[in-house]
Amino acid sequence: MRIAYLDCFSGISGDMFLGAAVDAGVALEKLDSVARGLGLHAELAAHRVERGGLAATKVDVLIHGRAEQPLEHEGAHSHSHESHLHSHESHSHSHEGEAGHETEHSHESGHSHGHADAHQHSHAHEHETHGQVHRGLPEIREIIARAPISGSARAFALRSFELLAEAEAKIHNRPAESIHFHEVGSEDAIVDIVCSAVAIEAIAADQWYCSALNTGSGTVKCAHGVLPVPAPATAELLRGAPVYSSGIQKELLTPTGAALLKALNVRFAPLPPMTISATGYGAGARDFPGSANLVRLIVGEASTISSGVGSPTTAPGFSTETWGEGSGESITVLEANLDDMNPQLFSYVLQKLLAAGALDAFGVPVQMKKGRPGIVFTVLAEPGDAEALSRILLTETTTLGVRMRREQRRILEREHVTVESRWGAIRIKLGRLRGVVVNSAPEFEDCRAIAEASGVPLKTVLQEALRLYLASPEAAPEAESAGKDFQS
Repeated sequence: MRIAYLDCFSGISGDMFLGAAVDAGVALEKLDSVARGLGLHAELAAHRVERGGLAATKVDVLIHGRAEQPLEHEGAHSHSHESHLHSHESHSHSHEGEAGHETEHSHESGHSHGHADAHQHSHAHEHETHGQVHRGLPEIREIIARAPISGSARAFALRSFELLAEAEAKIHNRPAESIHFHEVGSEDAIVDIVCSAVAIEAIAADQWYCSALNTGSGTVKCAHGVLPVPAPATAELLRGAPVYSSGIQKELLTPTGAALLKALNVRFAPLPPMTISATGYGAGARDFPGSANLVRLIVGEASTISSGVGSPTTAPGFSTETWGEGSGESITVLEANLDDMNPQLFSYVLQKLLAAGALDAFGVPVQMKKGRPGIVFTVLAEPGDAEALSRILLTETTTLGVRMRREQRRILEREHVTVESRWGAIRIKLGRLRGVVVNSAPEFEDCRAIAEASGVPLKTVLQEALRLYLASPEAAPEAESAGKDFQS
């Protein structure tokens, strides 16, 4: 199983995550191509910097060829020693002493960051104040819908912005759809989140882990004035997450960084047992004396130790639970009875629920009162996502109420192996029980892509992929041990 670990000993922001991903091997050219394809006159530049004596990658978003300039510059100094990984003729002035590119005018934060400003407007179009474009969720959804990215990356980017909007809506007591973002609605913040979604897809981890989060301390200046660190929206996003402050009087964990972690549904734990294949260091905007202002990304394969495959031991102050109120074995079940909804809406709502983080969603035909045929719409959710998903059911369907209950489920440990067919590589999804493979199935999308490209029947590709796995040396011991395990 491929896993990724984020070490947030100095917090995390959107551009720090991008820097760590590029440093770990994600192609900057691929991310830059996505940035340029958003229609925002954006591009990416990356250069090598030092933070606390450690080499790292700093990624900047350039709009019209320029990085956003703050009103003040803290800690600016010569960087003639920095070697650019990617250069643009229009950019010759990006330097690590500047405030970060997501913030409109904050000078108290350690990282570039974005804060949403919740204002209710009678119009839905983009508007501009003090040179900064402010967008609401509808405008941002349109930009992401046109983005040159995959469906899974698009769903992740949308989920990140919806989490930000929901956090702002709660603290400002306004509907999420009425929120107009200030900093996180700007071009560079949109680029940060969309490109992060593409980077996450490229890393292709089956599970993301994370350390406890260093939030920083002090205050931060944003559109609402001076606010405490962590900022209110950040604090709302951090519910259920282990946090602390190392005492640095700066904002280390930004709303964008918190939204990315929550959308990833990270599992908080110490570094799990793994064989490391890549590491990356993403730099924050400033170099703090005596502290490395970095986020570290570690990627590798889960390894087997006495405690089990990929099972991290628990340290004081940490939880091995995923984000939210419970572990992966505790879920919330949402149900709604529908007997008067246009059936054309069902598929649309189902896809929206899945894109918003539902673990599963399905409908069961039933006979309703008064003899009418209907559907019981069921959604399986992480406890922390239940409220947001129930709002989708209430607003997008004709139901007048949603039932919610907590249930336990037992899930198999999951991993992928790859077989080489005569048409190309195909991933096989494995399910383990107590370390023993009890389920194996070819990845449907891999097989479909091969079938469409080669003209071979899809059923033939599926059968051949499973045959290749079962004939492989690694499958035979698994089958033998599984038989012994269940006979005992």
